[in-house]
Parts: sequence; C-alpha cells; structure tokens
Amino acid sequence: MTITAEEFRETVERDGVLERLLSSSQQLSYDPQTEVDWDAPVDPLAHGVNPEWCTLYGTDLWESMTPEQQATLTRHEAASVASIGIWFEMLLQQMLLVDIYDKDYTTPEFQFALTEIADECRHSIMFAKGAQLLAGRTYMPHPRLHRAARLLKLIARGEVAYTSILVAEEVLDVMQRDWMRGEGVAPQMKTICKIHVVEESRHMKFARHETIEAMKGAGRLRRQVSGFLIATVGYYIVKSLVRPGVYEAAGLDVQEAREVARTNKHHQALMRLSCIHLMDFLSEAGLLTGPAKRIYQRVHMI
Repeated sequence: MTITAEEFRETVERDGVLERLLSSSQQLSYDPQTEVDWDAPVDPLAHGVNPEWCTLYGTDLWESMTPEQQATLTRHEAASVASIGIWFEMLLQQMLLVDIYDKDYTTPEFQFALTEIADECRHSIMFAKGAQLLAGRTYMPHPRLHRAARLLKLIARGEVAYTSILVAEEVLDVMQRDWMRGEGVAPQMKTICKIHVVEESRHMKFARHETIEAMKGAGRLRRQVSGFLIATVGYYIVKSLVRPGVYEAAGLDVQEAREVARTNKHHQALMRLSCIHLMDFLSEAGLLTGPAKRIYQRVHMI
C-alpha cells in the first residue's frame, strides 16, 4: 500500500513527538520508593492538600472547625483523591492495553503506551502508600460506579479512551501543582505531587496527541457520541474525588458537611479554574458539544 507525501509527513511528525516523550521518560523519571521519605512522621497539623482546595474551605463550617480537624480533613481528602486516582489509573491501564493490542510493537506509540502503563503502576503504589501514611486508609468509589466502570474498559477506544484519561489527569494536575507548593502541606505529599506532575505531563501530551489523531475526519455523530461519553466519565470522576467518609474522619456530621460542600462557591470557582485549559482543548478537538457542556456544568468544570 502506498501513502501520500502528506501522510508520510504526518507519520514522521507523529513519531517524532512520541520519540521525544520516550526520551523524556528515560531522562526524567522518579522512583517513589526512594524519593518519598516514607519513614518520617507526619505532623498532626500538617495538611494533605492546600486548605484552599478543601471542599469546606471558605464556609462557616470550616471556620468552626479546630486546626486539628481542618488538617485531618485535608489529609483524608488527599487520601480520597489518591484512592480515586488509583481506581481510574487501573482502568486507564486496561484501556491502553486494549487500544495497543493490535499495534506494531516496534512503533514509538506502542512503546510509549507501555512506558505510561509502567509509570501508572508506580503512581498507584505511591498513592496507596501516601493514603496510608496521611490518613491510615484508602477510599473506594460508590459500589455501583465501581461495578459500572468495568464497562468503560470494554467500550472506550480512540478519543474516548485518551480524552477520558486527559480529563482525569488535567484536573489532578492543576490541583497538585498548587499542593506541591503549599507551606502547610506534609512534605511527603509535596514530593508525591511533584513526581506525579512531572511524569503525568508526558501522559497528557500523549493523550492530546492520540485524541487529535483519532479525531481526524470524525463526523458530527461521532463527535456528539464521543463528547457525551467523555463528559460522563469526567462527571463521575469529579463527583467521586472526595468521598463522604472524609467528613466522618474529621468528626463532622456527614450529611451537613456534604451539603455545605455541595453549595461551596469557593470550591466551585476553583474547579472551573482548574478546567480552563482542558475545556479549550476539548473545544478545539470538537468534543465540547452542547450535551457535554451541560454535563460538565453539573460538576462545575465549566
């Protein structure tokens, strides 16, 4: 089969991008087992996330809490985010394996996908150890969502798989860039965030690249269906990031705290801010459809 000069040029450019990502992985990767000081004690007043990112920050309920309660809540919210991160990283590893199953093993695309899977394995172990250190436990998504998510790895292909990955990683990236600079954040959490931010930047570039490739020539119906599916994934990820048990761990009335968090304008504004670049990309890729926008609005991503 012959290819046109334009197709040849695009292939060279694509492989060049992926070769650079592979090279970056070889030059700048971390081993969480040695980079994070797992043996250092955690100060009871140390935070797990910047307080400004806590779901209750800026509310009367937050102001009524003791410093110990506030710190405990942020550590448990960090553990919850890390746990949901593990859950979704396990899904994305399976989606990547399915997507590359029939690909040429010699291509940079295949090899970087495996590199990303290796990164995600280390990240999941790192998040699990971090949750145990900060909160003494991990958190699971709602049981029905946990079961339903098994379908995602079966139906997610092309732009649905890669943009779902991007949606999850973009939101976490903005949060963690702030947490790694937080003065009151536990040193171990800062290091965890640094490792994740550096290595996930390559994964996000790969996801954008694969999304653009997958969307070439896509028609209106495909954009509508894919946009809806991706937005649905994003909705459930964001809804699941902070599990109700974090409020009980801080000694709060769970129902009251959930209602305060649900209506917290400060946190809603931060969520919208964290999604600006993501929404710009989705729009450029033709995946920010009308129905998708309405789903994102329900969790304040837009």
